[in-house]
Amino acid sequence: MDNPLTPEQRLIILASFISAMVLAVIPLPDSVQLLRPDWVALVLVYWCMAIPERIGVGTGFVAGLFLDVLYGSLLGEQALAKALLAFLALHFTLRLRMFPRLQQALAVGTLIAISDLMVIMIKSLVHGMPPLWSDTAPMVANIVVWPVVFTILREVRRRAKIS
Repeated sequence: MDNPLTPEQRLIILASFISAMVLAVIPLPDSVQLLRPDWVALVLVYWCMAIPERIGVGTGFVAGLFLDVLYGSLLGEQALAKALLAFLALHFTLRLRMFPRLQQALAVGTLIAISDLMVIMIKSLVHGMPPLWSDTAPMVANIVVWPVVFTILREVRRRAKIS
């Protein structure tokens, strides 16, 4: 780490995660609820790709713990999934950066789907809830929303000179 992040830059990254968590819990009509993207996962993948030496598995775990508290779910359920997602994003960062935006969206959607499937498996094991087709709807939304999230966060990162 040649140049550490300034307090303002850290605040911007934190604000992006807080914004994603607000979007994750904001009430939506039932008809749209099924299509809610995993905002925190999208933000986590972006920052893992943008500054992999500073954002990683620990950040994913902490963000997941906050989500567990916000959702009222089993403590560690989201934390484990987001830590896995951060690991996968870091592992494939160089490849993801090279992909065109559409292919990148498909790859990011696949990585998030893997972490979502982990949550679905945990719920089915712990709560005895069988997986539902409705559990897969957000996976498609993640692919559709990724280019917008990427563009917005890239512009925020450039303006804040985060590298």
